Amino acid sequence: QVQLVESGGGLVQPGGSLRLSCAASGLTFSSYGMGWFRQAPGKEREFVAATSWSGGRTYVAYYADSVKGRFTISRDNAKNTMYLHMNSMKPEDTAVYYCAADDSTVRRSALRVKYWGQGTQVTVSS
Repeated sequence: QVQLVESGGGLVQPGGSLRLSCAASGLTFSSYGMGWFRQAPGKEREFVAATSWSGGRTYVAYYADSVKGRFTISRDNAKNTMYLHMNSMKPEDTAVYYCAADDSTVRRSALRVKYWGQGTQVTVSS
């Protein structure tokens, strides 16, 4: 049984930083694509960032344009954990952030994600 557990959400001021974690179990973490999506109230769940497995120890990271240059995705295969480092945060980053996993690649469409975490709230406000 695949489980994805997010942590690290909270309240942060505009311009601040936050790090989210996603601990995975029940899957071969090193060969899975892992990613983050977010959903603001009244909006659809949208892609944020992902890291896909390209074979061996090669991973490719890709980002939504809205977070490129501010957010960084990383993974620690020894700990079966993925991270999202968020810097220069804006009020529009406020959302529930969801961890996602899929076979080798997490696609940008939320409709095509195989596994989801339960989400963690991130609020950017002064």
